[in-house]
Amino acid sequence: MIYSYKRQILATLAATAVFASCVTKKYQQPVVNTDKLYRDTTISDTTSMANMPVNQLFSDTVLVNLIQEGLRENLDLKTAVQRINEAQATFNQSKAAYLPSLEGSASATRAKTSAASLNFPPEFASSFNLKTTTYQAALNTSWEADIWGKLSSAKRAALASLLQSDAAKRAVQTQLIADIANAYYNLLALDQQLAITQQTLTIRVKDVETVKALKEGAVVNGAAVVQSEANRYAAEVTIPDLKQSIREAENALSILLARAPGTIKRTSLNEQKPIADLKTGIPSQLLKNRPDVQEAEFAFRSAFENTNLARTYFYPQLTITGQAGLSTLQLKNFFDHSIFYNFVGGITQPIFNKGQNRARLRTAQAQQQEAYYAYQKSLLTAGQEVTNALFSYQNAIEKQGSRAKQLQALEKSVDYTKELLRYSSATNYTDVLTSEQSLLAAQLSGVNDHLQELQAIVNLYRALGGGWK
Repeated sequence: MIYSYKRQILATLAATAVFASCVTKKYQQPVVNTDKLYRDTTISDTTSMANMPVNQLFSDTVLVNLIQEGLRENLDLKTAVQRINEAQATFNQSKAAYLPSLEGSASATRAKTSAASLNFPPEFASSFNLKTTTYQAALNTSWEADIWGKLSSAKRAALASLLQSDAAKRAVQTQLIADIANAYYNLLALDQQLAITQQTLTIRVKDVETVKALKEGAVVNGAAVVQSEANRYAAEVTIPDLKQSIREAENALSILLARAPGTIKRTSLNEQKPIADLKTGIPSQLLKNRPDVQEAEFAFRSAFENTNLARTYFYPQLTITGQAGLSTLQLKNFFDHSIFYNFVGGITQPIFNKGQNRARLRTAQAQQQEAYYAYQKSLLTAGQEVTNALFSYQNAIEKQGSRAKQLQALEKSVDYTKELLRYSSATNYTDVLTSEQSLLAAQLSGVNDHLQELQAIVNLYRALGGGWK
C-alpha cells in the first residue's frame, strides 16, 4: 500500500516536470554571425591585445598611475558598482521567493451582542447585552509551489540582470581607461603644439629685426617689414587659445579622476613609446572580450526568462496557506487549551483576466525580440569600432612617413627663401611668409599625426574589449 502510494507521488511529480518543461523553455545562447566583422581583414591568429594588462600597453608610468587613480575614484564607475548591488539584492529576493512566508500577529477583539439579536424575550432585551473579549496570537504562513517554473524563471531573469549589471560595470571600466588615456595624450599634444608655436614666435620676433635691418640696407621695402610683423602676431595670437585648450583638457581629465579642476602631472608626447605589434584576434572573440556585447546578451537572456515567466500566468497556481496560534476569552487562560490551527491548499486557474495574460506574453515576446536585435547591433558596432581603429592607426603611420618628408622639404624652403632674400633679388618676402606659415602648419599637423597613432591604439584596445581582465 505504501509502495503504491509512493509510486503515485513519483508519477505525479514526473508528470508535473514534463508539463512544466512544455511551459518554459531552456535558454540557449543566440546564434550570431561573426564572419567579416573586420572589414578587408582576414585573421586566423587568436592572440589579442585585449588580454594585455594596462601597465604593459602603456609605457608611461604617469599615465598608468592616472588610470589606476581613475579606477579607484571615478564616479561613473562607482555608480556602476551600486547598480550591481541593486541587481544583487533583486536576485536575492528572487531566491527567497522559493521559501514560505511567515508572519506573526497578535490581537485583542472587543465585541458586544444585544439580547434582541439572540431572540431573548422583550422584557429582557432592554436590559441584557453580551460583551466578550477575544485574545489571539498566531503565526501565518503561505507557500507557492513552483509547478510551472514561474519562480525559477523569475530567478533566472534576476540572475541575468545581475550579470548584465556586472558587464555594464566592466564596459564603463574599459571606456574609462580609454577616456583617460585619450585625454592624457590630447593634453600632451596640446603641450607640444604650444611649445612649437612659442618656438616659432621666438624665431619670428628675430625675423622682424632681420627684415628691418634688410630694409635699412635697401634689400627690402617697408611692406616686407609690416608683413614680417603681421606674421609674428599671427603666431602670437594662437598662444592664448592653446593655453585655454590645455586648461580645459586638464579640467576634463580631472573630472574623470573625480578631482576638482587642477593641474595634471604629465610627461611629453615625444616620450611616448607606442606598441607596434597590434594583435586583434579573431572576430568571434568579441563575444567574450567585449563587456557591452556580453551586457546585451544578458539583457536578451533576461528578456527570454521574462517571456517564460509570462507563459506561466496561463496555468494554475498552487498555494498552501496555514495558520496556528492561541485564542482565548480569558487572558489568564491564554496558554491553557487555547491552541487552534488550519491549513488550506488551493489552486487558482485564470479563466477570464481581461486579456492581461495574453497582453503580458505579447509584450514579453516583443521585448525579447528587441533585446535580440540590440545584441546583434552591439556585435556589429564592436566590429565597426575595431575596423575604424585599425584604419585610423594605419593612416596615422602612413601620414607620419609623408609628414616627415614634408617637414624636411619645408625647413629647406624656409632656409632657402631667407638666404635668397638676403643676398639676391630672386625672391621677395611673400615667399618667406608662405614657407614659414606652411612649416608651422605642417609641424602642428605632425603633432596631430602622432596623437592619432596613440589614440588609435587606445581605441583599438577598448574596441577589442581590453582593460577589464
